[in-house]
Amino acid sequence: MMRLSRTRLGRRAVQSAVVIWLMALAFVGGNVSGYSIRSAMAAEERPAQFTIFWEAWDYVVAHFVDREKVDFTAMTYGAIEGMLASLGDEGHTTFLHPDAVRLHQTSLEGSFEGIGAYVSMEDGNVLIVAPINGSPAEQAGILAGDIILEVDGESVKGKSLDQVIFLVRGPADSEVVLTISRPEVQEPLQVPITRAPIEVPSVSWSPIANTGISYVKISQFTSSVDRELEAALREISGAQTNQGIILDLRNNPGGYLQQAIQANSQFLPKGDLILIESDANQNQTVHRSRGLGYAREMPLVVLINEGTASAGEITAGALKENERAILIGETTFGTGTVLNQFGLSDGSAILLGVTNWLTPNGNLIKGEGVTPNMEITQPTSSKHVDPELLRNLTAEQFSAIEDDQFLKALEQLGVELHASPLLNAVPYDFVTHD
Repeated sequence: MMRLSRTRLGRRAVQSAVVIWLMALAFVGGNVSGYSIRSAMAAEERPAQFTIFWEAWDYVVAHFVDREKVDFTAMTYGAIEGMLASLGDEGHTTFLHPDAVRLHQTSLEGSFEGIGAYVSMEDGNVLIVAPINGSPAEQAGILAGDIILEVDGESVKGKSLDQVIFLVRGPADSEVVLTISRPEVQEPLQVPITRAPIEVPSVSWSPIANTGISYVKISQFTSSVDRELEAALREISGAQTNQGIILDLRNNPGGYLQQAIQANSQFLPKGDLILIESDANQNQTVHRSRGLGYAREMPLVVLINEGTASAGEITAGALKENERAILIGETTFGTGTVLNQFGLSDGSAILLGVTNWLTPNGNLIKGEGVTPNMEITQPTSSKHVDPELLRNLTAEQFSAIEDDQFLKALEQLGVELHASPLLNAVPYDFVTHD
């Protein structure tokens, strides 16, 4: 059983960003433990209304005109999906087909074979949010804003995001051809891409040239975040100059709950409240900082947007309400459910909301989100800063930055943008103590 909190699907493209490594990143997780399945009620106690289901089933099997469309597995899965949808926990509680379970199980490990691109579903279109730096997708010329029309000649119209992901992903060295629509190009483009192993660190970071400020991005809360973040902060804390940290949680769809607690423990003193879980019987579990970290006293600004969800929201909410950080950006997604995964006998599974989580001040952000201290909106198509460029940022590169949220974070940490040494930047040596 995996304890999860999961993003809510379908608000905007950036809110459901997933990565075609190929994999979905919509899940946010916690503890892994064994679970013994037993019926919550005896067969004789089950609602009599369930007989209606079998009545309807029998009518379909006996009388539906298009016999080839009568697929028992599809009908069963559809019934389960309808049952879960009736609970109203939209985008949280959900059903996973066996393939989706396998996708989910690999989604938080950080190593995959595919093309390497962030994608989302927007208005029924499969949108490229961004190719991963150095990925086959980037090398093939895939751009942010491209819309996938076909995969190897098969239309993606009417398919779910998971279904498209399974069409695109595949073994390394195999080829996939994407037919894409590009806003400034009249005719669809066919782009052949050779799949490759993709390893994406969950934590990327860089010093920002000539500022003494470090930029740290957590892309998702995978099982390795604690180690990666600790290593980054250890190096940052050893620098001769520490003016602060910009922690970027934008488009972070979540990850393991325990990893969010570990991450918060790098920034918060021991004992500070991180979140409260509350179950159906109002039993509460309190999670506090373990005070692990190298960055408990460094000035901290956190970047958030509508794609920040679940474990990302837990982190943002805890840092804000403990008055540890200033939040800049846009209101987050609004995920407030912790899920358990219950495996079914055919390899499928349900993700079921078993607790709500509350911020340190007792706020339920489900459907509301975490609000920033400073609201700075920017188009979803605007390009976020590339940490690879920040270490040796040139004046020309600095002038070309269109990431207003990042620029406001710099300003909040004391950088005067119009008189910034960045405008005359030279390569910056990030010196650490032995």
